[in-house]
Amino acid sequence: MEIEVPQDPLGSEKQVHDGVQDGIRAEEPTPRRATGWRLWLRDLLVSATASVLIITFLYQPVRVEGTSMLPRLVDQDRLFINKFVYHFSEIGRGDVVVFRYPRNPQVSYIKRVVAVPGDRLRIDRGKVFVNDRLLDEPYVPEEYRDSRSYEAILVPHGEYFVLGDHRSIAADSRDFGPVKRDLIYGKATFIYWPTQDVGVVR
Repeated sequence: MEIEVPQDPLGSEKQVHDGVQDGIRAEEPTPRRATGWRLWLRDLLVSATASVLIITFLYQPVRVEGTSMLPRLVDQDRLFINKFVYHFSEIGRGDVVVFRYPRNPQVSYIKRVVAVPGDRLRIDRGKVFVNDRLLDEPYVPEEYRDSRSYEAILVPHGEYFVLGDHRSIAADSRDFGPVKRDLIYGKATFIYWPTQDVGVVR
């Protein structure tokens, strides 16, 4: 699965005594406030700048292409990925990540991490075992499972084993091997379109 009061003209200044004996100084003129269109333009520029910064450094909208992450992610779903989170936290099992396809870095894939560096992984007729324990995968409905097996491996340092939730049709680490850390550039966080799919990616 590839993946924005004008000032009163009559004046309203208070009358003040111009006398040192009272300890009072003349009031300074009130500066003119920005006009409505200037405020609107300022707010627009601030919003646009904030949006660019967020998209550049934090979140990026992407579109899902394909069905290998059914049932949670549907073809043409729009979602946000967090590009900053993995700068201060580790990639974990169960994370849905976006990465550059190892065999063609111009293409991006979205899959779920099932094993991290140092894990012992094997797949026996569709059942995934991590460190000799059967992995609980509530995100994979029975009808999307398959019977493929995968020889036991120790996931190398700096690499991650990823699978599609729709196991019977997904092209994933069973086909192209573990994914190197430097190819992973975001974590799927929130679906924003279409409305029936809106929600957190789990």
